[in-house]
Amino acid sequence: MTEDKSRTSGKFALIGAGPMGLAMAKALVERGIAFEGFELSKGVGGLWDIDAPHSTMYKTAHLISSKKMTEFNDFPMEERVAEYPSHREMKKYFNAFAEHFDLKRHYRFETEVIAAEPLEPLGGGGWRVKWRGADGSEGEGTFRGLLVANGTLSEPNRPSFKGHFDGELIHACDYKDPEQFRGKRVLIVGAGNSGCDIAVDAIAHGVKADISMRRGYHFVPKYVFGKPADTVGAMPLPRFIKKRLDPMILKWFIGDPQRYGFPKPDHALYESHPIVNSLVLFHAGHGDIGVKPDIDRLDGHTVHFKDGSHEDYDMIVAATGYLLHYPFLDRSLLNWKGDAPHLYLNCFHPDRDDLFLLGMVEAKGLGWQGRQEQADLVAQFIVGGDRDTAAAKAFRKTKREPFDEMKGGMNYIKLARMAYYVDKDTYRKTIARHSKAFAAEGIA
Repeated sequence: MTEDKSRTSGKFALIGAGPMGLAMAKALVERGIAFEGFELSKGVGGLWDIDAPHSTMYKTAHLISSKKMTEFNDFPMEERVAEYPSHREMKKYFNAFAEHFDLKRHYRFETEVIAAEPLEPLGGGGWRVKWRGADGSEGEGTFRGLLVANGTLSEPNRPSFKGHFDGELIHACDYKDPEQFRGKRVLIVGAGNSGCDIAVDAIAHGVKADISMRRGYHFVPKYVFGKPADTVGAMPLPRFIKKRLDPMILKWFIGDPQRYGFPKPDHALYESHPIVNSLVLFHAGHGDIGVKPDIDRLDGHTVHFKDGSHEDYDMIVAATGYLLHYPFLDRSLLNWKGDAPHLYLNCFHPDRDDLFLLGMVEAKGLGWQGRQEQADLVAQFIVGGDRDTAAAKAFRKTKREPFDEMKGGMNYIKLARMAYYVDKDTYRKTIARHSKAFAAEGIA
Protein backbone atom coordinates (compact mmCIF):
# COMPACT_ATOMS: atom_id res chain seq x y z
CA MET A 1 0.00 0.00 0.00
CA THR A 2 2.20 2.81 -1.26
CA GLU A 3 1.49 6.38 -0.29
CA ASP A 4 -1.21 7.97 -2.43
CA LYS A 5 -2.41 11.43 -1.47
CA SER A 6 -5.85 10.86 -2.99
CA ARG A 7 -6.38 7.76 -0.85
CA THR A 8 -4.69 8.68 2.41
CA SER A 9 -6.92 11.78 2.63
CA GLY A 10 -10.04 9.60 2.23
CA LYS A 11 -12.06 7.70 4.79
CA PHE A 12 -12.61 4.06 5.56
CA ALA A 13 -16.15 2.73 5.74
CA LEU A 14 -16.79 0.84 8.98
CA ILE A 15 -19.91 -1.34 9.07
CA GLY A 16 -21.29 -2.11 12.52
CA ALA A 17 -21.35 -0.58 16.01
CA GLY A 18 -21.40 -3.76 18.05
CA PRO A 19 -18.45 -4.74 20.28
CA MET A 20 -16.13 -5.43 17.34
CA GLY A 21 -17.16 -2.32 15.44
CA LEU A 22 -16.58 -0.18 18.52
CA ALA A 23 -13.17 -1.78 19.10
CA MET A 24 -12.23 -0.96 15.51
CA ALA A 25 -13.57 2.58 15.78
CA LYS A 26 -11.48 3.15 18.91
CA ALA A 27 -8.34 1.83 17.17
CA LEU A 28 -8.92 4.14 14.21
CA VAL A 29 -9.56 7.20 16.36
CA GLU A 30 -6.43 6.58 18.44
CA ARG A 31 -4.27 6.48 15.29
CA GLY A 32 -5.89 9.38 13.49
CA ILE A 33 -7.36 7.26 10.69
CA ALA A 34 -10.45 8.88 9.17
CA PHE A 35 -13.57 6.75 8.86
CA GLU A 36 -17.32 6.83 8.61
CA GLY A 37 -19.39 4.28 10.51
CA PHE A 38 -22.71 2.72 9.51
CA GLU A 39 -25.07 1.05 11.97
CA LEU A 40 -28.54 -0.37 11.28
CA SER A 41 -29.75 0.17 14.85
CA LYS A 42 -30.52 3.40 16.68
CA GLY A 43 -27.47 3.02 18.91
CA VAL A 44 -24.41 0.94 19.74
CA GLY A 45 -24.18 -2.58 21.14
CA GLY A 46 -25.05 -4.76 18.17
CA LEU A 47 -26.84 -7.98 19.14
CA TRP A 48 -26.56 -7.03 22.83
CA ASP A 49 -29.26 -4.42 22.22
CA ILE A 50 -32.39 -6.57 22.36
CA ASP A 51 -34.32 -3.85 20.50
CA ALA A 52 -31.90 -3.78 17.56
CA PRO A 53 -33.37 -5.03 14.24
CA HIS A 54 -31.17 -8.13 14.01
CA SER A 55 -30.60 -8.78 17.71
CA THR A 56 -30.75 -12.42 18.77
CA MET A 57 -31.02 -11.60 22.46
CA TYR A 58 -33.80 -12.91 24.68
CA LYS A 59 -35.11 -11.57 27.96
CA THR A 60 -33.10 -13.91 30.19
CA ALA A 61 -29.81 -13.86 28.22
CA HIS A 62 -26.51 -13.41 30.08
CA LEU A 63 -22.85 -13.66 29.23
CA ILE A 64 -21.58 -17.23 29.34
CA SER A 65 -18.07 -15.99 30.12
CA SER A 66 -17.29 -13.95 33.22
CA LYS A 67 -16.98 -10.20 32.97
CA LYS A 68 -13.29 -10.22 33.96
CA MET A 69 -12.44 -12.63 31.13
CA THR A 70 -14.58 -10.75 28.61
CA GLU A 71 -14.20 -7.00 29.18
CA PHE A 72 -11.84 -4.63 27.38
CA ASN A 73 -8.65 -4.21 29.44
CA ASP A 74 -8.73 -0.42 29.30
CA PHE A 75 -12.44 -0.18 30.09
CA PRO A 76 -13.32 -2.62 32.90
CA MET A 77 -16.93 -3.20 33.90
CA GLU A 78 -18.10 -1.59 37.10
CA GLU A 79 -17.69 -3.55 40.32
CA ARG A 80 -21.46 -3.48 40.89
CA VAL A 81 -22.03 -5.48 37.70
CA ALA A 82 -22.63 -9.20 38.24
CA GLU A 83 -19.95 -11.72 37.30
CA TYR A 84 -22.17 -12.96 34.48
CA PRO A 85 -23.93 -9.78 33.28
CA SER A 86 -27.30 -9.68 31.56
CA HIS A 87 -27.80 -8.29 28.07
CA ARG A 88 -29.19 -5.13 29.71
CA GLU A 89 -25.91 -4.53 31.53
CA MET A 90 -23.95 -5.28 28.37
CA LYS A 91 -25.91 -2.69 26.40
CA LYS A 92 -25.09 -0.13 29.11
CA TYR A 93 -21.44 -1.17 29.03
CA PHE A 94 -21.05 -0.71 25.28
CA ASN A 95 -22.91 2.58 25.39
CA ALA A 96 -20.54 3.80 28.12
CA PHE A 97 -17.56 2.55 26.10
CA ALA A 98 -18.70 4.52 23.05
CA GLU A 99 -19.31 7.64 25.16
CA HIS A 100 -15.95 7.38 26.93
CA PHE A 101 -13.96 7.13 23.71
CA ASP A 102 -16.25 9.57 21.84
CA LEU A 103 -17.11 7.13 19.07
CA LYS A 104 -20.78 7.83 18.32
CA ARG A 105 -20.10 11.02 16.36
CA HIS A 106 -18.38 8.97 13.67
CA TYR A 107 -21.49 6.87 12.91
CA ARG A 108 -24.58 7.14 10.76
CA PHE A 109 -27.21 5.34 12.87
CA GLU A 110 -30.39 3.73 11.52
CA THR A 111 -28.50 3.28 8.27
CA GLU A 112 -28.23 -0.01 6.40
CA VAL A 113 -25.37 -0.72 4.02
CA ILE A 114 -27.01 -2.35 1.00
CA ALA A 115 -23.99 -2.79 -1.29
CA ALA A 116 -20.21 -2.46 -1.28
CA GLU A 117 -18.28 -2.82 -4.51
CA PRO A 118 -14.53 -2.53 -5.13
CA LEU A 119 -13.44 0.24 -7.48
CA GLU A 120 -10.70 -2.02 -8.82
CA PRO A 121 -10.79 -5.84 -9.24
CA LEU A 122 -7.69 -6.48 -7.11
CA GLY A 123 -5.36 -4.66 -4.76
CA GLY A 124 -6.31 -1.58 -2.78
CA GLY A 125 -8.22 0.71 -5.11
CA GLY A 126 -11.04 1.64 -2.74
CA TRP A 127 -14.76 0.92 -2.48
CA ARG A 128 -18.10 2.33 -3.49
CA VAL A 129 -20.60 1.92 -0.66
CA LYS A 130 -24.36 2.34 -0.96
CA TRP A 131 -26.67 2.76 2.00
CA ARG A 132 -30.30 3.28 2.94
CA GLY A 133 -31.57 5.45 5.79
CA ALA A 134 -34.53 4.83 8.11
CA ASP A 135 -36.72 7.06 5.91
CA GLY A 136 -35.94 4.98 2.82
CA SER A 137 -33.63 7.53 1.25
CA GLU A 138 -30.47 6.15 -0.31
CA GLY A 139 -26.95 7.46 -0.58
CA GLU A 140 -23.53 6.36 -1.72
CA GLY A 141 -19.91 7.33 -1.36
CA THR A 142 -16.41 6.18 -2.20
CA PHE A 143 -14.03 5.07 0.52
CA ARG A 144 -10.38 4.09 0.62
CA GLY A 145 -11.17 0.82 2.37
CA LEU A 146 -13.87 -1.36 3.88
CA LEU A 147 -13.98 -2.56 7.48
CA VAL A 148 -16.74 -5.13 8.02
CA ALA A 149 -17.95 -5.69 11.60
CA ASN A 150 -21.59 -6.66 11.12
CA GLY A 151 -21.37 -9.65 13.49
CA THR A 152 -21.49 -13.41 13.17
CA LEU A 153 -24.75 -14.23 14.98
CA SER A 154 -27.54 -12.60 13.03
CA GLU A 155 -28.34 -14.96 10.14
CA PRO A 156 -30.23 -17.99 11.50
CA ASN A 157 -29.31 -21.47 10.34
CA ARG A 158 -32.83 -22.79 9.86
CA PRO A 159 -33.03 -26.59 9.59
CA SER A 160 -35.43 -28.48 7.37
CA PHE A 161 -37.35 -31.50 8.64
CA LYS A 162 -39.19 -34.28 6.89
CA GLY A 163 -42.94 -34.01 7.25
CA HIS A 164 -45.13 -31.17 8.51
CA PHE A 165 -45.55 -29.66 11.97
CA ASP A 166 -48.93 -28.22 12.91
CA GLY A 167 -47.62 -26.39 15.94
CA GLU A 168 -45.34 -23.36 16.11
CA LEU A 169 -41.86 -23.83 14.62
CA ILE A 170 -39.42 -21.01 15.31
CA HIS A 171 -35.68 -20.41 15.34
CA ALA A 172 -33.93 -19.33 18.53
CA CYS A 173 -33.53 -15.86 17.01
CA ASP A 174 -37.34 -15.50 17.17
CA TYR A 175 -37.40 -16.25 20.89
CA LYS A 176 -37.53 -13.17 23.13
CA ASP A 177 -39.64 -13.83 26.23
CA PRO A 178 -40.37 -16.94 28.36
CA GLU A 179 -44.06 -16.08 28.11
CA GLN A 180 -43.90 -17.52 24.60
CA PHE A 181 -43.83 -20.94 26.32
CA ARG A 182 -46.84 -20.42 28.54
CA GLY A 183 -49.11 -23.50 28.45
CA LYS A 184 -47.09 -25.23 25.73
CA ARG A 185 -45.25 -28.51 25.27
CA VAL A 186 -41.86 -27.42 23.95
CA LEU A 187 -39.06 -29.20 22.10
CA ILE A 188 -35.72 -27.43 21.76
CA VAL A 189 -33.59 -28.72 18.88
CA GLY A 190 -29.89 -28.21 19.49
CA ALA A 191 -27.92 -28.12 22.72
CA GLY A 192 -25.63 -25.17 22.25
CA ASN A 193 -25.43 -22.52 24.95
CA SER A 194 -28.52 -20.67 23.69
CA GLY A 195 -30.42 -23.93 23.31
CA CYS A 196 -29.73 -24.92 26.91
CA ASP A 197 -30.64 -21.44 28.18
CA ILE A 198 -33.91 -21.57 26.28
CA ALA A 199 -34.63 -25.08 27.56
CA VAL A 200 -34.30 -23.84 31.14
CA ASP A 201 -36.79 -21.04 30.38
CA ALA A 202 -39.19 -23.55 28.81
CA ILE A 203 -39.00 -25.77 31.90
CA ALA A 204 -40.06 -22.89 34.13
CA HIS A 205 -42.83 -21.50 31.91
CA GLY A 206 -44.09 -24.30 29.70
CA VAL A 207 -46.10 -27.43 30.38
CA LYS A 208 -43.31 -29.70 29.20
CA ALA A 209 -39.78 -29.27 27.87
CA ASP A 210 -37.50 -31.67 26.02
CA ILE A 211 -34.24 -31.12 24.19
CA SER A 212 -33.23 -32.96 20.99
CA MET A 213 -29.49 -33.52 20.55
CA ARG A 214 -27.68 -34.81 17.48
CA ARG A 215 -24.42 -35.25 19.40
CA GLY A 216 -23.08 -35.01 22.92
CA TYR A 217 -21.23 -32.02 24.36
CA HIS A 218 -19.05 -31.27 27.35
CA PHE A 219 -20.75 -29.30 30.10
CA VAL A 220 -18.97 -26.66 32.19
CA PRO A 221 -20.49 -25.20 35.38
CA LYS A 222 -20.45 -21.43 35.74
CA TYR A 223 -18.65 -21.67 39.08
CA VAL A 224 -15.75 -23.86 40.18
CA PHE A 225 -14.29 -23.59 43.70
CA GLY A 226 -16.58 -20.60 44.23
CA LYS A 227 -15.10 -18.67 41.29
CA PRO A 228 -16.21 -18.21 37.68
CA ALA A 229 -15.10 -21.35 35.86
CA ASP A 230 -13.24 -19.50 33.12
CA THR A 231 -11.01 -17.73 35.64
CA VAL A 232 -9.98 -21.06 37.16
CA GLY A 233 -9.33 -22.49 33.70
CA ALA A 234 -7.11 -19.49 32.93
CA MET A 235 -4.25 -20.89 35.02
CA PRO A 236 -1.01 -20.77 32.96
CA LEU A 237 -0.40 -24.51 32.58
CA PRO A 238 1.07 -26.45 29.64
CA ARG A 239 -1.62 -27.70 27.27
CA PHE A 240 -0.86 -31.40 27.82
CA ILE A 241 -1.47 -30.90 31.56
CA LYS A 242 -4.69 -28.91 31.04
CA LYS A 243 -6.03 -31.58 28.69
CA ARG A 244 -5.75 -34.07 31.55
CA LEU A 245 -6.55 -31.82 34.50
CA ASP A 246 -9.58 -29.88 33.23
CA PRO A 247 -11.72 -32.97 32.43
CA MET A 248 -10.94 -34.31 35.92
CA ILE A 249 -12.07 -31.05 37.53
CA LEU A 250 -15.26 -31.05 35.46
CA LYS A 251 -16.05 -34.60 36.51
CA TRP A 252 -15.68 -33.63 40.17
CA PHE A 253 -18.18 -30.81 39.79
CA ILE A 254 -20.78 -32.13 37.34
CA GLY A 255 -20.36 -35.89 37.35
CA ASP A 256 -21.35 -37.82 34.26
CA PRO A 257 -24.02 -36.12 32.10
CA GLN A 258 -24.82 -39.49 30.51
CA ARG A 259 -26.55 -40.40 33.78
CA TYR A 260 -29.26 -37.88 32.87
CA GLY A 261 -29.65 -39.13 29.30
CA PHE A 262 -27.23 -36.81 27.51
CA PRO A 263 -25.25 -38.43 24.67
CA LYS A 264 -21.57 -39.09 25.18
CA PRO A 265 -19.42 -36.46 23.40
CA ASP A 266 -17.66 -37.68 20.27
CA HIS A 267 -14.84 -35.20 20.77
CA ALA A 268 -12.39 -34.14 23.45
CA LEU A 269 -12.89 -31.15 25.73
CA TYR A 270 -12.14 -27.86 23.88
CA GLU A 271 -12.53 -29.46 20.42
CA SER A 272 -15.92 -27.76 20.37
CA HIS A 273 -17.33 -24.91 22.40
CA PRO A 274 -18.51 -26.42 25.72
CA ILE A 275 -21.95 -25.82 27.21
CA VAL A 276 -21.57 -23.31 30.06
CA ASN A 277 -24.76 -23.95 32.00
CA SER A 278 -25.26 -25.15 35.55
CA LEU A 279 -29.06 -25.37 35.43
CA VAL A 280 -29.77 -27.67 32.50
CA LEU A 281 -28.00 -30.58 34.23
CA PHE A 282 -29.80 -29.76 37.47
CA HIS A 283 -33.19 -29.96 35.74
CA ALA A 284 -32.25 -33.09 33.80
CA GLY A 285 -31.24 -34.73 37.08
CA HIS A 286 -34.63 -33.83 38.53
CA GLY A 287 -36.51 -35.20 35.55
CA ASP A 288 -37.80 -31.78 34.54
CA ILE A 289 -36.35 -32.02 31.05
CA GLY A 290 -36.25 -34.98 28.71
CA VAL A 291 -33.24 -35.60 26.47
CA LYS A 292 -34.22 -36.83 23.02
CA PRO A 293 -32.18 -38.01 20.02
CA ASP A 294 -32.16 -36.42 16.57
CA ILE A 295 -35.49 -35.86 14.78
CA ASP A 296 -36.54 -38.31 12.08
CA ARG A 297 -39.77 -36.66 10.89
CA LEU A 298 -42.72 -34.47 11.87
CA ASP A 299 -46.37 -35.45 11.67
CA GLY A 300 -48.94 -32.91 12.88
CA HIS A 301 -48.07 -32.25 16.50
CA THR A 302 -46.08 -35.48 16.78
CA VAL A 303 -42.30 -35.56 16.51
CA HIS A 304 -40.79 -38.91 15.59
CA PHE A 305 -37.20 -39.42 16.74
CA LYS A 306 -34.51 -41.59 15.17
CA ASP A 307 -34.58 -44.09 18.01
CA GLY A 308 -38.18 -44.94 17.12
CA SER A 309 -39.79 -42.98 19.96
CA HIS A 310 -42.26 -40.13 19.47
CA GLU A 311 -43.77 -37.29 21.52
CA ASP A 312 -46.37 -34.55 20.99
CA TYR A 313 -45.42 -30.85 21.14
CA ASP A 314 -47.02 -27.46 20.61
CA MET A 315 -43.78 -25.62 19.82
CA ILE A 316 -40.39 -26.48 18.36
CA VAL A 317 -37.49 -24.07 18.87
CA ALA A 318 -34.59 -24.65 16.48
CA ALA A 319 -31.50 -23.59 18.43
CA THR A 320 -29.40 -24.58 15.45
CA GLY A 321 -26.99 -21.69 15.33
CA TYR A 322 -26.14 -19.01 12.82
CA LEU A 323 -24.40 -18.63 9.49
CA LEU A 324 -21.84 -16.03 8.48
CA HIS A 325 -23.69 -13.46 6.43
CA TYR A 326 -22.40 -10.50 4.44
CA PRO A 327 -25.38 -9.62 2.19
CA PHE A 328 -23.86 -6.37 0.91
CA LEU A 329 -20.75 -8.12 -0.48
CA ASP A 330 -20.47 -10.43 -3.46
CA ARG A 331 -19.39 -13.84 -2.18
CA SER A 332 -16.46 -13.97 -4.60
CA LEU A 333 -14.82 -11.05 -2.77
CA LEU A 334 -14.26 -12.88 0.51
CA ASN A 335 -12.18 -15.93 -0.44
CA TRP A 336 -14.68 -18.41 1.02
CA LYS A 337 -13.45 -21.89 1.91
CA GLY A 338 -16.23 -24.13 3.17
CA ASP A 339 -18.34 -22.43 5.84
CA ALA A 340 -16.16 -19.33 6.30
CA PRO A 341 -13.93 -16.91 4.39
CA HIS A 342 -10.30 -18.03 4.38
CA LEU A 343 -8.44 -14.96 5.67
CA TYR A 344 -5.15 -14.48 7.50
CA LEU A 345 -5.86 -14.18 11.23
CA ASN A 346 -9.53 -14.58 10.20
CA CYS A 347 -9.43 -10.93 9.17
CA PHE A 348 -6.91 -9.97 6.48
CA HIS A 349 -7.73 -10.68 2.83
CA PRO A 350 -4.81 -12.35 1.03
CA ASP A 351 -5.07 -10.20 -2.10
CA ARG A 352 -6.79 -6.98 -1.06
CA ASP A 353 -5.17 -4.46 1.26
CA ASP A 354 -8.36 -2.42 1.58
CA LEU A 355 -10.76 -5.09 2.92
CA PHE A 356 -10.88 -6.35 6.50
CA LEU A 357 -13.39 -8.78 8.01
CA LEU A 358 -13.57 -8.02 11.72
CA GLY A 359 -14.71 -10.25 14.56
CA MET A 360 -14.99 -13.45 12.52
CA VAL A 361 -13.09 -15.26 15.24
CA GLU A 362 -14.09 -17.43 18.18
CA ALA A 363 -11.92 -19.01 20.86
CA LYS A 364 -12.31 -20.14 24.42
CA GLY A 365 -11.29 -17.19 26.58
CA LEU A 366 -10.57 -14.74 23.74
CA GLY A 367 -12.94 -12.11 25.10
CA TRP A 368 -13.31 -8.65 23.65
CA GLN A 369 -9.72 -7.82 24.49
CA GLY A 370 -8.58 -10.40 21.95
CA ARG A 371 -10.81 -8.73 19.40
CA GLN A 372 -9.45 -5.31 20.36
CA GLU A 373 -5.97 -6.65 19.60
CA GLN A 374 -7.20 -7.69 16.17
CA ALA A 375 -8.56 -4.19 15.57
CA ASP A 376 -5.31 -2.60 16.74
CA LEU A 377 -3.31 -4.72 14.31
CA VAL A 378 -5.61 -3.70 11.44
CA ALA A 379 -5.03 -0.04 12.31
CA GLN A 380 -1.27 -0.60 12.56
CA PHE A 381 -1.24 -2.24 9.14
CA ILE A 382 -3.17 0.70 7.65
CA VAL A 383 -0.72 3.22 9.07
CA GLY A 384 2.26 1.07 8.12
CA GLY A 385 0.90 0.70 4.61
CA ASP A 386 0.50 4.45 4.25
CA ARG A 387 4.13 4.88 5.28
CA ASP A 388 5.25 1.91 3.15
CA THR A 389 7.24 0.48 6.06
CA ALA A 390 9.20 -2.75 6.15
CA ALA A 391 6.77 -4.29 8.64
CA ALA A 392 3.83 -3.54 6.34
CA LYS A 393 5.62 -5.09 3.38
CA ALA A 394 6.48 -8.20 5.41
CA PHE A 395 2.92 -8.50 6.71
CA ARG A 396 1.49 -8.13 3.21
CA LYS A 397 3.75 -10.95 2.02
CA THR A 398 2.73 -13.17 4.93
CA LYS A 399 -1.01 -12.79 4.39
CA ARG A 400 -0.67 -13.60 0.69
CA GLU A 401 1.22 -16.83 1.23
CA PRO A 402 -0.34 -20.11 2.48
CA PHE A 403 -0.96 -19.64 6.19
CA ASP A 404 -1.81 -21.55 9.34
CA GLU A 405 -5.43 -21.25 10.48
CA MET A 406 -4.37 -20.68 14.10
CA LYS A 407 -5.89 -23.94 15.37
CA GLY A 408 -2.90 -24.56 17.64
CA GLY A 409 -2.97 -28.28 16.92
CA MET A 410 -6.57 -28.62 18.09
CA ASN A 411 -8.84 -30.97 16.15
CA TYR A 412 -12.03 -28.91 16.20
CA ILE A 413 -15.18 -30.73 15.12
CA LYS A 414 -16.49 -30.04 11.63
CA LEU A 415 -19.41 -27.70 12.22
CA ALA A 416 -20.23 -24.36 10.58
CA ARG A 417 -19.88 -22.51 13.87
CA MET A 418 -16.43 -24.00 14.42
CA ALA A 419 -15.17 -22.99 10.95
CA TYR A 420 -13.68 -19.77 12.34
CA TYR A 421 -12.66 -21.12 15.75
CA VAL A 422 -9.02 -20.61 16.74
CA ASP A 423 -6.72 -21.47 19.61
CA LYS A 424 -6.59 -18.36 21.79
CA ASP A 425 -2.90 -18.59 22.71
CA THR A 426 -1.76 -19.25 19.14
CA TYR A 427 -3.94 -16.45 17.82
CA ARG A 428 -2.95 -13.79 20.34
CA LYS A 429 0.74 -14.65 20.16
CA THR A 430 0.69 -14.26 16.38
CA ILE A 431 -1.08 -10.91 16.62
CA ALA A 432 1.39 -9.77 19.31
CA ARG A 433 4.34 -10.71 17.11
CA HIS A 434 3.06 -8.67 14.19
CA SER A 435 2.06 -5.78 16.43
CA LYS A 436 5.54 -5.71 17.96
CA ALA A 437 7.08 -5.40 14.47
CA PHE A 438 4.92 -2.36 13.73
CA ALA A 439 5.64 -0.87 17.17
CA ALA A 440 9.37 -1.15 16.45
CA GLU A 441 8.76 1.25 13.56
CA GLY A 442 6.95 3.70 15.81
CA ILE A 443 3.44 2.48 14.97
CA ALA A 444 1.95 1.52 18.32
